[in-house]
Amino acid sequence: MKLQNTPTSASRARRALLTGFAATAMLGILSPVMAQDYPNKVIKLVVPYPPGGATDVIGRVMAQKLSVALNQQVIVDNRAGAAGSIGAAAVAAATPDGYTLLMGAMTSHSISAVLYKKVVNFDMEKSFAPIAIVGTVPLVFVVNPSVKAATLGEFIALAKLKPGKLSFASAGNGSPQHLAGEMFQRLAGVQMLHVPYKGSGPAMTDLMGGQVDSMIETAPAAQAHIKGGKLRAIAAASAQRIPTLPDVPTATEAGLKGFEVSSMFGIAAPAGTPPSIISKISAALKSILSMQDVKDSMLAQGVISTYTSPEEATLALHNESAKWAKVIQDGNIKPE
Repeated sequence: MKLQNTPTSASRARRALLTGFAATAMLGILSPVMAQDYPNKVIKLVVPYPPGGATDVIGRVMAQKLSVALNQQVIVDNRAGAAGSIGAAAVAAATPDGYTLLMGAMTSHSISAVLYKKVVNFDMEKSFAPIAIVGTVPLVFVVNPSVKAATLGEFIALAKLKPGKLSFASAGNGSPQHLAGEMFQRLAGVQMLHVPYKGSGPAMTDLMGGQVDSMIETAPAAQAHIKGGKLRAIAAASAQRIPTLPDVPTATEAGLKGFEVSSMFGIAAPAGTPPSIISKISAALKSILSMQDVKDSMLAQGVISTYTSPEEATLALHNESAKWAKVIQDGNIKPE
């Protein structure tokens, strides 16, 4: 009788391990080849918001320039809904081949991933391969001119005299403006009343009308009202002064260290995208973001263009997620 060789569990394990090593080695061989062949078809740059907003404007500049740099058409695909989460989740679930990319509002996505983690279908640090941070939009602390505070120091002193009496508006519960206000209260040691609105527009209208006292808003949305005398800017929530508001001191200059809040915008691929493809897109973005016409067109929209390597972008995204997770936890902020 002929005996059949039955593989043992140990031999099966060794075979699986060798198969895994072979697959890893093959990926290492194929990755440079994939990069040489990439891109050979249209690339979709998903903007998870409607046309016309800051993310869309930045995305269209990047798509136009990437089309030239990569010698392949890059199209903007607007997938709005759920405060940007629908589009971001679609990219997270896409094939990691470099043909579906996210033009993300990384600050908003980082907040949503923490605040709405039970319903958001992505993890900012596990679902994406960051390629570059391409721009930031600084926030500025503004008050209604009737508020008796000409500086940030005077506003903090006034808030301490009237705990819970001064109000701050936001674009909604969980918005960057809301969390910036929560962060400010903890750093300044004050207690204020949060008044959420359905968007920045109505919040700014009520702020100018005197229904609320203050707001921490993006510089592009506030600067025309500041220059028109309808709002008073008392501090820039950024590391450096805002180029379009050069006379407004930073919070650090005004005596409040650590209060730096900017909306961060970046491009990312689905996790698992070959490093060679990430590097190719990154190199193209580095060249694009050094162009003066790109810097000028973005600054015209209130966006300060920047460039980070994939490694720097990964660290920036980690720090952003950690910062807002702490603010949400410390403030006991709950989703609506």
